[in-house]
Amino acid sequence: MSNDSSSGGVQSVDRAISVLEILSRRGEAGVSEVAAEIDVHKSTAFRLLGALEARGLVEQAEDRGKYRLGFGIIRLAGGVSTQMDITQRARAVCQRLAEAIGETVNIAVLRSSYAINLDQVRGPSAVTAYNWVGQVTPLHATSSGKVLLAHQEDGQRAKLLSDGKLESFTPRTITAVDALERQLDEARSTGYAFCLEELEEGLNAMAAPIRSYHGEVVAAVSASGPAYRFSAERMHELAPVLIDGAEEISRRLGYAG
Repeated sequence: MSNDSSSGGVQSVDRAISVLEILSRRGEAGVSEVAAEIDVHKSTAFRLLGALEARGLVEQAEDRGKYRLGFGIIRLAGGVSTQMDITQRARAVCQRLAEAIGETVNIAVLRSSYAINLDQVRGPSAVTAYNWVGQVTPLHATSSGKVLLAHQEDGQRAKLLSDGKLESFTPRTITAVDALERQLDEARSTGYAFCLEELEEGLNAMAAPIRSYHGEVVAAVSASGPAYRFSAERMHELAPVLIDGAEEISRRLGYAG
């Protein structure tokens, strides 16, 4: 793609976002009003509105030549509201888990082929101030990622692992798909997954699944700490505490299973 084409595409995206902001602020607006606000020809404004209307992001208001936001906006906002709902409903439980386990507790969700951390609570024993919130982490090398992978449908999980090449971050990172699949089977069986210095040397973690009202796994709650203190034995001992916390968060999201 040429630089001109690329910059033109960015400009179109910027204008489309401006149109949505105008309709959000004004409630309704006609083609001429939109064109004047974003300083383009009426034909350009009409094309922008048409493209947004085709995606359900705007709609025409009953033969008055006006446009307003469409219900497609609600569909897009749903992803954010779901994430906000999880963090809000999980916060108190995460604080209790951090206190009970003594380590840092995080909430993560699946985005594309990564796990992204939405919230974090530091435990009383935490010795570092590293903030994982907003960090994108690999699925195969994190406990949250393993939980999220383990509970994908077979086809989707195969797609996420389709290239068959798992990046190595430490000497202990699982890089063979068949070995990872065995761990995922174990995670489904035991109710939790763990990592032993697989993302960073000296860092261990375990995670358990959080389910939505409909029963699907929508997030993972994890506890992580230094390997010298948060050992494999210590994690297995505390796993029931984490699982109970994950189940409580699930109930707060409406899951009754």
